[in-house]
Amino acid sequence: MASKTSRTSKTPAYKCAECGWTTVKWVGRCGECQAWGTVEETGVTVARTTAATTVLEPARRIAEVDGTTAAFLPTGVDELDRVLGGGLVPGAVILLAGEPGVGKSTLLLDVAAKFARTGQDVLYVTGEESAAQVKLRAERIDAVAHTLYLSAETDLGQALGQVEKLEPKLLIVDSVQTLSSADVEGSAGGVSQVREVAASIIAAAKRRNMTTLLVGHVTKDGSIAGPRLLEHLVDVVCQFEGERHSRLRLLRAVKNRYGATDDVGCFDLNEAGIEGLADPSGLFVSRTREPVSGTCITVTMEGRRPLLAEVQSLLAESTSSQPRRATSGLDSSRVAMLLAVLQQRAGCILHKDDSYVATVGGVKLSEPATDLAVALAVASAKARKALPQRLIAFGEVGLAGEVRPVPGINQRIHEAQRLGFTHAVVPASPNGPGPVPEGFSVREVAHLAEALELLIT
Repeated sequence: MASKTSRTSKTPAYKCAECGWTTVKWVGRCGECQAWGTVEETGVTVARTTAATTVLEPARRIAEVDGTTAAFLPTGVDELDRVLGGGLVPGAVILLAGEPGVGKSTLLLDVAAKFARTGQDVLYVTGEESAAQVKLRAERIDAVAHTLYLSAETDLGQALGQVEKLEPKLLIVDSVQTLSSADVEGSAGGVSQVREVAASIIAAAKRRNMTTLLVGHVTKDGSIAGPRLLEHLVDVVCQFEGERHSRLRLLRAVKNRYGATDDVGCFDLNEAGIEGLADPSGLFVSRTREPVSGTCITVTMEGRRPLLAEVQSLLAESTSSQPRRATSGLDSSRVAMLLAVLQQRAGCILHKDDSYVATVGGVKLSEPATDLAVALAVASAKARKALPQRLIAFGEVGLAGEVRPVPGINQRIHEAQRLGFTHAVVPASPNGPGPVPEGFSVREVAHLAEALELLIT
């Protein structure tokens, strides 16, 4: 039996109440989360150094490890599988964070029901609602399944007892901030409690090879509530986001040990529940029989996914010495810059007009590639002449009026062609736009004035 030696030292300890970061001396600002005034003295820190002990399971060559036990299991929700990289991995712990009311519980209840319909046992632990309340929502969104079990628990020990008894393949905890352990001081949702709850659930998931989905709250600034350690412990961190007055919901992977983090899942949250959107462009593009001046379609990239969106502009003669500049869904300072470029570099007189520029469907466009569409929409409104139908435009516009290349030109063109568009105005680039679909015409422009020729011809 190998001998063990230990060394113990005691020093005053200070801990951040926000993220749990510790230090041996007091500081005014946390070194982990950068919060001010959250570091407090907690007592003493006991440090131990232990010699090597007997190895119970020897290390194996990586080629001898059976990788089939960690194969992806489809959830039945294609948009979620897209973000996760293929589906759920047995033993993986996934943290889903989002603002209140965004639809986290609805999404996971739908996932639980579809996974249970494959014949697997699923345990849904709710600490925020009663089992009857969850049942009502499940009936509304058609998420009732025979092997889906509900447990309304706020005690960690009771929740782990349910896991021991049922041995589910999928565990959903809604939410991790509502569970508390009787062995740890502090109220539910505190740093110590969240750390203990997460560590215990993760240990149970790894030991049983049980996939686990944790719901997490967010703070006012949009970050995940609780200690930063929580994000380090889990395997996948997803953000579920969307405007309160919009039906569109976007799911992004912030961290993913099993796949990429540059893909986005789109969902439609409506009265009947939540549905994945393979083609969400219909929410962002208006349908009019006749072409209207002041509108332009663009293609923006959400991660690796191209999405069509419509920019609309309206100009009205101003009665004030300071014309109004109003925007919705776009960065107001960038729109103001584009108005100045249009006037100074393209001869479009706008300083006497009130300008209103907005997106359709409440989508937010922050990518510089939407500059060209905004400029064309404003110029179209000024000329009171509609752009050609089935036309898209994208490209970054500089202060000199130049149109700069953007990433994914060919991918954007193919997405537009798939949705029935036939023309595109794109930035001129040394390598060109790449292979163009048959029957699709592409016009490369190097300057904003070249793009505005569309309103003259």
